[in-house]
Amino acid sequence: MAPAATGGKKQKKKWSKGKVKDKAQHAVVLDKQTQEKLQKDVQSYRLITVATLVDRLKINGSLARKALTDLEEQGLIKKVVGHSKLSVYSMCPSYRSYKVYISTIPDHRANKDIARAVGATE
Repeated sequence: MAPAATGGKKQKKKWSKGKVKDKAQHAVVLDKQTQEKLQKDVQSYRLITVATLVDRLKINGSLARKALTDLEEQGLIKKVVGHSKLSVYSMCPSYRSYKVYISTIPDHRANKDIARAVGATE
């Protein structure tokens, strides 16, 4: 018995066209509403990168990079890791924002340690 006689011909595999992703319509210029949201909300983010700003504020990547450098110059955020490809920022803690947290700690030594870590002057 010949091998060709036992089985039929294999069907040729048909490739799918693939999924088409919609092009994102991100803002190229900061409008007033986005600027206010940037100033107010970004300070509360624990991890701030270009990708988080692009995702949450729907702005362009180059605009997000410029916004992060401006916020750092203003002292609203601080740079944790600076690399040529990725910069990681974090919220810049201030003594005033931790007053409620510090007052809940019963040990007064812990209050001084936290104040020293935050960089507050008494």
